[in-house]
Amino acid sequence: QVQLVESGGGFVQTGGSLSLSCAASGRSFSDYAMGWFRQGPGKERDFVAALTFNGRSTYYAKFVEGRFTISRDNARNTVTLHMTSLRPDDTAVYYCAMYANSDYEAAWQYYNGAINYWGKGTLVTVSS
Repeated sequence: QVQLVESGGGFVQTGGSLSLSCAASGRSFSDYAMGWFRQGPGKERDFVAALTFNGRSTYYAKFVEGRFTISRDNARNTVTLHMTSLRPDDTAVYYCAMYANSDYEAAWQYYNGAINYWGKGTLVTVSS
C-alpha cells in the first residue's frame, strides 16, 4: 500500500508563488511516474503536471505551462510542484498521484493515465 501526503497549500495573492510537496511511503517511489492534478470549485479533476520515474521528462497542462514546474527527489521520495504567477482560476484542491507505470510513450497518456494511488489533496486559494 502507498500513502501520498501533500503539503504546502494555502492562501496566496494573485501573482504570487507557492510550492506543493508530496511525500510518498510504502512502495518503491522511484519506479513510478508521478503527477499532480487539481479540482476547482464545481469542476472536474484536471491534469496539471507529471514526470517520468527518473524525472527526465516532464509534461504540463497548457494552462500551467511556463508557470508551474514539477520535480522529484527519488532519494527523499518526494515530488514537488512549484507554482508561480498564480491566478484566481488556479484556486483548487491539488492532488498528488502515482501512476501505474514508470513512464508512457505519449503525453496524452499522462493526462488520462491510470493512477494507482491518490493523495488526499491540499487546498490552494488565490485571491484576486
